[in-house]
Amino acid sequence: MKFRSIASFMLLISLVATNLAPVLAQSQNSLPAGVKKITTVEGITEYRLDNGLKVLLMPDQTKQNITVNIVYNVGSRHEGYGETGMAHLLEHLVFKGTPKHPNIPKELTERGTSPNGTTWYDRTNYFETFAATGDNLEWALGLEADRMINSFIAKKDLDSEFSVVRNEFESGENSPVRVLLQKVMAVAYDWHNYGKSTIGSRSDIENVKIENLQAFYRRYYQPDNATLVVAGKIDEARTIRLINEKFGTIPRPDRKLYPTWTVEPTQDGERKVYVRRVGETQYVMAGYHGPPTAHPDYAAWSIMNRILTDTPSGRLYKALVETKKATSVLGTAFATREPSYALFGAEVPKNGDLNDVEKTLVETVENFSAETPSKDDVNRFVQNELKNLELTLNDPNTTAIRLTESIAAGDWRLIFLIRDRMKKVAPEDVQRVAKKYLLPSSRTVGKFIPTENPVRAEVPTVSDEEIEKMMAEVKTGGAVSEGETFEVTPSNIESRTQRGQIGTVRTAFLNKRNRGETVALRMNIRFGNAKDLMGKGTIGGIVGQMLTRGTAKRTRQEIRDEFDRLKSQVVVSGGATGAFVNITSTRENLAETVKLVSEVLKEASFPEAEFDQLKRERLTALEDGRSDPQAIAVRALQQSFNRYPKGDVRYAGSLDEDIEELKAITIADVRKFHKDFYGTTNADLAIVGDFDVASISDLIGREFGSWASPKKFERIPGDFFDIAPMNLTFETPDKQNALFLARLNIAMRDDDPDFAAFTLGNFILGGGFLNSRLATRIRQNEGLSYGVGSNFNASSLDRSGAFIANAIYAPVNVDKLEAAFRDEIMKAVTTGFTQQEVDAAKAGWLLGRQRARGTDAALAGTLENYLFLGRTFAWDEAIEKKVQSLTVEQVNAAMKKHLIPEKISTFKAGDFAKHRNK
Repeated sequence: MKFRSIASFMLLISLVATNLAPVLAQSQNSLPAGVKKITTVEGITEYRLDNGLKVLLMPDQTKQNITVNIVYNVGSRHEGYGETGMAHLLEHLVFKGTPKHPNIPKELTERGTSPNGTTWYDRTNYFETFAATGDNLEWALGLEADRMINSFIAKKDLDSEFSVVRNEFESGENSPVRVLLQKVMAVAYDWHNYGKSTIGSRSDIENVKIENLQAFYRRYYQPDNATLVVAGKIDEARTIRLINEKFGTIPRPDRKLYPTWTVEPTQDGERKVYVRRVGETQYVMAGYHGPPTAHPDYAAWSIMNRILTDTPSGRLYKALVETKKATSVLGTAFATREPSYALFGAEVPKNGDLNDVEKTLVETVENFSAETPSKDDVNRFVQNELKNLELTLNDPNTTAIRLTESIAAGDWRLIFLIRDRMKKVAPEDVQRVAKKYLLPSSRTVGKFIPTENPVRAEVPTVSDEEIEKMMAEVKTGGAVSEGETFEVTPSNIESRTQRGQIGTVRTAFLNKRNRGETVALRMNIRFGNAKDLMGKGTIGGIVGQMLTRGTAKRTRQEIRDEFDRLKSQVVVSGGATGAFVNITSTRENLAETVKLVSEVLKEASFPEAEFDQLKRERLTALEDGRSDPQAIAVRALQQSFNRYPKGDVRYAGSLDEDIEELKAITIADVRKFHKDFYGTTNADLAIVGDFDVASISDLIGREFGSWASPKKFERIPGDFFDIAPMNLTFETPDKQNALFLARLNIAMRDDDPDFAAFTLGNFILGGGFLNSRLATRIRQNEGLSYGVGSNFNASSLDRSGAFIANAIYAPVNVDKLEAAFRDEIMKAVTTGFTQQEVDAAKAGWLLGRQRARGTDAALAGTLENYLFLGRTFAWDEAIEKKVQSLTVEQVNAAMKKHLIPEKISTFKAGDFAKHRNK
């Protein structure tokens, strides 16, 4: 796994991240008995039930989905000695059911939800996003109320699930960054639980007592320790009544919750830790103690972290990456309830000088306060943070999840308080917090060094009472804007869509009023043909990655700064056969954003320094794959199922071939590819949301309507290959997690008579949320894998489909896992599925599609793809009707006909020899 940015690094360390619609006015007298209205901030209203439950409602009639998110103020910080990982293990067991809901994964799948649960230092949360139809809201509230106090937390479930969690633990052990992170945190903290990984220690996971887990559950899973968030297309008055009906009957517990007593003493000297394991890439990290999220210093502290770690403008990037000492940098400032931590790191090639990188990294970080950051640097990252938050707040379903971290940090309104503090951050504030916290005595990378006059960073705390006083700074109310109610049925989508052609660009416009006047644009530019692209596959990928790294008018940083100024999230990428544009913006900024995207596509300058850096990054990533089970197994599958000649853009090469090809590419190759192939002679563009159709149409015509591609475009087909079955095993020493892959090619297109039946059959076999045949057997019952499932893909143009299954697991379980997988495949094609399974799968699959259409970005992507295929949403209506009418006999017949067990190939990578030699 690679980490190229702060955002990607945050995904690793978490186990687990607009204008707002008006809140319906309610007087206290109109509320149900036992419910009090507390406050309203920018469209979010807090209520309190007599039993202590906090409720946050965020209605938005423009959305067609609802998110229910319940946050418990309990995480790994609250665990006792010998109980590490208990909060996370409990998160797993709460999905195991209650007397009223004995099969929660099944219900979540049948309702077409997008659910999950996550655990972090200060909290655990459970959420589900679902279509705002029928009784889904009442069901979701009933589910969360029931599993708050009635979850089984049974010994039999613990016996199967602890090995699943252990497997999740082992998957992290394969990542050098995650392993190093855990060691640094453990050394940085003497006593506080922030020094312990949320997933826990292996021994605690394996030996936890069910009685301890049940007591932990009864203590913390109570209404007075929880906050319920409901956002999306809801009627506020009805929703608060439902919440009171479901949760209000739960009594306030008699027990008293005490704060966690441990206060980490001020660190009094540098510390260092080494990790020695198999791998291909070196890493170095340095960490420093810092303020809690609610502290006034936190806003400047987080901006300081961005100035140091950003790519490409950050000080560490310039000191380490631009000087070619390292291939990338990473970093984060944790957001926590109690005093937090900041990490800075770098990725170094195997032949790099790790000691020199460590020295440069530490000097760059600790010399930060010697120079006041420029106002432009501070404003750049403040604007970026504010943009991201504003876009989040435009989407109630995203906001419902984002509020989890503010709740955990002390109060949900911190999301607004920190935003307002961020606006006031000045260069002097950033320099002050750097001088206050980035001290040698607070560093974890070092040895003990006697110092005559030690200087120590005194880290502040914030009490609950202080946070409550701070909330006076948060302004109540706030102006909000409304959109329209938009039904996401295929027929309504089709009736509102305008298709046409502007010059050479095919277009699809779906204009609708959105909250925050948001709009999503998707464009696909197709170019080239098999003959002209011969030998240019890797070059095309490099060109796509270089597009936003500089134009004739702007540098890489200036491009990103301008997108931030325009409050637009933009991804411009490309490959051997095309380029792709994804934009999320607003009505006000869409036109300027499109102009900048046009500049990026047409005037890319391909700076040589950026080209050299990108090559180093990709070479490092490839070398990293030599010992990684996932990279090895995936590459083996790709090569085994590929029958194209070397040089063909569809060819799958060996690791050494890919490295050799990458090394041979020159900047002249890259610039020539762009000159020869780029143009909108064959392009499709779709826009969904709030925009002016006439003015945007004129703009598209000016920017893209006549931009011709020099080379002829001919679609390159994906051929069907009948591959003889194989069973390949790859040894990856010292890797505690293994990967299992299985594949079967199927000659099928998505208009095949059996497509609907086989799709639904695969949904039962390996889809859904922990409720498929494979997940129930391998994860739920036998506890062999944390992640297991299957998918089926069939082309819309070529008869080339594929069934692919995957699982992660402990290498010691290699035989058990494969046996269970093959047994479930045999059962699917011999005894087949039941009527009950088929009926439940239909409901879940159809609701899942409805939920997907509720996102503008996904809808724009579908419209763009349909322009190329010549389809309308009548196809969706037809396929959904076909699925709805399927019989159990049709599903079983399709599985028996196409899923041939003896033709399935398997690929396994892991440290199997170590376990077999024991």
